[in-house]
Amino acid sequence: MQTRRLLLSALLATGVLAALPAAAQSKDREYVVASSATYTPFAFENKDKQIVGFDIDIVNAIAQKEKMKLRIVNTPFTSIFASLNNGDVDFVISGVTINDKRKQSFDFSAPYFDARQLIAVPKSSTVKSLQDLKDKKVAVVSGSTGDDVISRVQGKTSANIRRFESTPLIMSELSGGGVDAAIGDNGVIAYRASLDPNLKTVEDPNFPKEHFGIVVRKGDKALLDRINAGLAAIRADGTYNTIYKKWFKTDYVAQ
Repeated sequence: MQTRRLLLSALLATGVLAALPAAAQSKDREYVVASSATYTPFAFENKDKQIVGFDIDIVNAIAQKEKMKLRIVNTPFTSIFASLNNGDVDFVISGVTINDKRKQSFDFSAPYFDARQLIAVPKSSTVKSLQDLKDKKVAVVSGSTGDDVISRVQGKTSANIRRFESTPLIMSELSGGGVDAAIGDNGVIAYRASLDPNLKTVEDPNFPKEHFGIVVRKGDKALLDRINAGLAAIRADGTYNTIYKKWFKTDYVAQ
C-alpha cells in the first residue's frame, strides 16, 4: 500500500498522471479554426450571424472524414496569423494564398482551391482574353492583382481603368453598364457573376495560377497529415465537387 502511495506521489510530481486524462480524451479534442468572415463566398456571415461559405463547407467536410470536432471563430485577417502563432487557434482556413514567404513561417495543406484572376463581362460581349480589353473600360479593386494586370495592358494612368474599394462595387459598376468588364479573384468574381443572369466570365490562360491552402503552425505534422487525409478523401468521393458546385455553379475542373 505504501509503495502504491509513493508511486502515485511520484507520478503527480512528474506530471505524468496529470497528462493521462488529456491523452485519453485526445480523440474528443476540439480544434479551433480561424477564418475571416468578410470574403464572400469563401467565408461570410449569413443573416443569422453564422459563418458560412465555401471554406467553411470544405473544412467541415474534412473534419467529418477525420472525425474532428471544430469550433470556427471569426478572426480579422490582419491578426489571423498572430492568432495561430500565439496558440489561440489550431489552424486557419481563410482564402490564404500559398507562397514562398508564408511557407517560411507556416506549413500549408495541399491546395484546396485553384486561384487566379477572372474577367466578368456582359453576356453579349465578344471579349475572349485580357488583350481584348486594351481599349475597354475596366473596373478593378484598387491596388489588387486585377489592377496590376490591366495596368500592364493599358498603362497605369489609363482613364479607362476604373478603380474601386471592393469587388461588390466593381461588379455593381459592370451590372450598371458603367464599364465593359471587371477583373478580380476568380472565386469572388465567379460567385458574383452567377448572381446576375446578364453576366458571364472569361478565363485567360495567361493569368498566373495561385492556390489557397489551410495553414498550421510550423512543424505541426500530425494535424497537417489529418487535414491532408481528409482533403484527399473529399476529393476522391465527390464531396469536394459537390461543395464547389454549390458555391460556384459549375463543376470543378483541375487547373
